Amino acid sequence: MSKLRCLMVGAGGMAGAYVHNFFPQFAERAQIVALVEIRRDTLAAAGDNLGLPASARFTDLQEAFRLVEADFCTVVIPPSVHRAAVLAAVERGLPILSEKPIADTWEACLDIYRAVTSANLPMQVVQNYRYTPRILTLKKVLESGELGRPYYLVERFAEDYRQRDSWGKFRHEIRHTLLVEGSVHHFDQIRNLAGADCLAIGGWEWNPGHPSFDGECCGLYVARMQNDVRAQYEGNCLDAGWQNSWHQEYYRIEGDDGALVLDRDGTVRRQRHAAGRGLTIEELPPVRGQFEGHTAVVDQFLSWMEGGPAPETVLQDNIQSAAMLFAAIDASQSGQMVDVQAKVREATG
Repeated sequence: MSKLRCLMVGAGGMAGAYVHNFFPQFAERAQIVALVEIRRDTLAAAGDNLGLPASARFTDLQEAFRLVEADFCTVVIPPSVHRAAVLAAVERGLPILSEKPIADTWEACLDIYRAVTSANLPMQVVQNYRYTPRILTLKKVLESGELGRPYYLVERFAEDYRQRDSWGKFRHEIRHTLLVEGSVHHFDQIRNLAGADCLAIGGWEWNPGHPSFDGECCGLYVARMQNDVRAQYEGNCLDAGWQNSWHQEYYRIEGDDGALVLDRDGTVRRQRHAAGRGLTIEELPPVRGQFEGHTAVVDQFLSWMEGGPAPETVLQDNIQSAAMLFAAIDASQSGQMVDVQAKVREATG
């Protein structure tokens, strides 16, 4: 089978990891044949690394989609420009692998969803957190039934971004920073671990007045899932104490027959309390896949392009995570619980 040809949209930041790390692990299956990047120095460095000719390096998105012959595109640029890239891909009939979130506004998500589904194009949204050993371990126990019926889930994210631009300049300038750039991972994880989509969500996002962010950087939410699991989420980009940063998030899942706890050390612990015998705590061995994180997602997408099964996080599934995200924004603004499935129906109806 010939290699799949990728038009790579983005070359710096996270996109640089695709160029220099993720795709090289699949060199026998896929090849980046062209790059789009508005920063000329970043484009030059990434293009040189790939050995691309000048004719395969673009600063203009539309020109790249018009001229490049590719089998799919990968979109790793700020969410505010996802819509332009995806709609250009739809016009060319190219399948799409896109970083989360689908877009930076619900209106842009709707445009993307309707365009991609109308064109019947494959699109996967990157939700790499599902495929780390810590989450795979939680998921295995939940699916085994050892915990009984789960009914309550807690998730905490906390990082210290009190220094301006410490999380990347654009993230300190946009609205809804925590939710759009962070909580989209965490809400998707709540869906993944609860084993159900979100029915309703309520709570708040806010900035307590810290100058490092122009937009909202803290969040506190509760959610009810369609299987009646209840979830609590805490997010903080200004944490000055105990941190649960990226891939160190805190989870607690309560079930009829025990609880699972995962903290920053990465160890999943199963807790059981028996009357008269007290609490027992068991550390569980990590579950590992052939690929993990981003490389697991890239492998899934390439396998899909090669005729394999559709991945878990296709656009038609991930619209649920996006709806949860933008319903959370609506809930904060209205002060009321918001019907997440009403937003999904707006996209899919």
